[in-house]
Amino acid sequence: MPSGWRRVTSPPPALGCWFWHSAEFEAEGYKEAINLFAEHSPYEILTTSLRVPLRELADPEVRDQISAAARYAREKGIALAMDLDVRLARRAFHARYPDELQRMLCLREVDLNAQGEAILKVESQDLSDHYTFNTTHYIPLAGELLRVYSYEKGNDGILPETVTEVPPDRYQVLESTPERVSLRFQAQQSEKFRKACAVVAFTHLTPDVFAPHLDAFQRELIETYRDSGIVGVCKDEWGFPPCFDGAPKKDDYWYSPFLAEAYKEHTGGGDFIRDALLMTFGEKGREANRRRAINHFTRLCHERNGAIETHFHEVTKEVFGATALVATHPTWYPFPDRREFKKNGLDWWIARRDFAQTDETTPFCVRTSLSKKWNSPVWYNMYYSSDVEDYETQIWSSALAGGRVNVHPLYPVGFDMPRHGAYSALLKADLVTAQERIHLLDLISGSPLDCPVAVVFGHSAAMNWAGPVYDDVGMALADALWSAGYPADLIPSSEIENGSLKVSEEGLVRYGPQRYQAVILYHSEFESPSTAKFFQSASAGKTALYRVGDWTMDFDAQPFDGNAALPEGMVALSDGSQGVEQVIADLAARGAPRQFEATGKLTGFGPSSVAPPTRGTARLLDGTVILVSGANEVSGDSIRCATMVNGHRVEVEAAGVVGIRLSKSGELVALAAGGLKRFRVGSTELKPERPLDLAVWRNSTGRMEGVVLGEDSDIPPNLKSISLDWRRLKRTQGL
Repeated sequence: MPSGWRRVTSPPPALGCWFWHSAEFEAEGYKEAINLFAEHSPYEILTTSLRVPLRELADPEVRDQISAAARYAREKGIALAMDLDVRLARRAFHARYPDELQRMLCLREVDLNAQGEAILKVESQDLSDHYTFNTTHYIPLAGELLRVYSYEKGNDGILPETVTEVPPDRYQVLESTPERVSLRFQAQQSEKFRKACAVVAFTHLTPDVFAPHLDAFQRELIETYRDSGIVGVCKDEWGFPPCFDGAPKKDDYWYSPFLAEAYKEHTGGGDFIRDALLMTFGEKGREANRRRAINHFTRLCHERNGAIETHFHEVTKEVFGATALVATHPTWYPFPDRREFKKNGLDWWIARRDFAQTDETTPFCVRTSLSKKWNSPVWYNMYYSSDVEDYETQIWSSALAGGRVNVHPLYPVGFDMPRHGAYSALLKADLVTAQERIHLLDLISGSPLDCPVAVVFGHSAAMNWAGPVYDDVGMALADALWSAGYPADLIPSSEIENGSLKVSEEGLVRYGPQRYQAVILYHSEFESPSTAKFFQSASAGKTALYRVGDWTMDFDAQPFDGNAALPEGMVALSDGSQGVEQVIADLAARGAPRQFEATGKLTGFGPSSVAPPTRGTARLLDGTVILVSGANEVSGDSIRCATMVNGHRVEVEAAGVVGIRLSKSGELVALAAGGLKRFRVGSTELKPERPLDLAVWRNSTGRMEGVVLGEDSDIPPNLKSISLDWRRLKRTQGL
């Protein structure tokens, strides 16, 4: 690890991003960046990924260069976690499994004229994301007409009794290429003025999510790097290829024969292509069938993507050992909405990671929720901007909510930016000091932010575009609670069905280490009986239970009196500010302490959500009280206050950040502080001769340990009276 930390305990590592371009593949081309990070950054592990044209992870020369870089980095005290996702070896997969590539199913409708004729052209799409902007995109490789349907339509959709599959002798394929498929309809006179729909599949240069050999290929790729010297493996934004608008017409579907077979099994015999017609246009009298098909399709995608993520985690541990880091984030579009539904079925909560990880402007209620799911002491958010000041805000705002920033280089930047300039701009001394001070908290606590309330949204209800509450996960409700000083975890209802949400022995609804004072079930249409059973069990306990919206259909869209199936004492809330105010009043009556009010805003990707300020007080699950102050000075503002911790008065003077944990009797259990000038609780007082960045904690044997940042820092006598086991850590010299 870097010389600045040396791991006096085993806290979460300081993470930074490193992206490889062509220069890194020059002879020893990796050294300049590693030297920069080793000398001037606080990073311990670099989450590393390729952004280079015409090179793939399966290439022997790529493996050799990565191995050389990993060895050199270790010599400098830094470790690499390498992105080994199969999408960075697409051509190798294509060469071996040409029939297992991802397809896009496109349904395009046309009106037949008085002669029953029409011409229809279906265009393919050139798809790209963060992996491909510097190399070959997820280009279409082939186009194929699969079926043609003819039907009549009314105000309520297709008239199902009129649907016929058009035989090949009544249309002519004019073109079938990777760019487009076009055809001419030559229907019978009886079909004039009807509508026709062409169902076309385009094959793209990326592995099919349902490919039979996908897991084996991923395992082989990871095995290739077993002896490379990396300490972890990354999988970034896994899922289907990108769709930046969420397919608002719902006439494009990710598809393959393997998906169709899985869908048939999931539905008990459903024909995916025929059901795609139903899901897209709807059919009169078959509303329930449509909703059922959508539920099964979206759940199938959720389960399959989650299974791939789980396999990736298991193989990484098997190959590199239990302590190997599995990074980075499963979040692609940084908001739980229609784009992410199509990308991965919103699988964030089943995409296993060692530490909770998100990116960009993912809502804070998701970040804290994932930290509970994975029992993660902190969450990481990979963040980027073209403005250094945005990083300054994010680092302090994240710290207040129990998070850390995985520092992405400045992006986007101009072509005149010097090599590594996007990295070095974020290694200024004051920003490095801020990060090192915040990471002192990791020495004294292994607990995430205490969130007394959970918003559990109906997973299927949110993803079903034929249902009443499509694309609504309850973000406004969660935001309102955060804004009122009660941080809330946002959790999908699928976490009930998979057993992750539980009722604890003391009668509180529990998610990982978090016990909730209140839980709000937000729009439960299409839920399974297990949801009602869970809340019936919880109703016998101590957690206050609420619901928003009515529950009238089960998962198969059949009539179901869900309201009656839920506990009689479960309070029905209005879907608005009045309902939020009721929950807030009940939390206050239960004695749930208010924390910071989320007065900031996350913007930049369309939907917005609230964010913590850069100054405030928070509480972690182990009772640690966090004071953060970084609104003005990048390295941390002055903190001078008296506050109550576990019922005892504490006086403190410091800079940037303070973390305090006391026993019930008021004895000091742990303290971390930037620029500490004075600390007092009861008869214990610390008053160094000059401000110190330090941490002190009681270890598992009951003995106090302490660290001070700065090799030239003297340990003041009154600090030695607390602990004789002090260590000095080298301070990173920022630029």
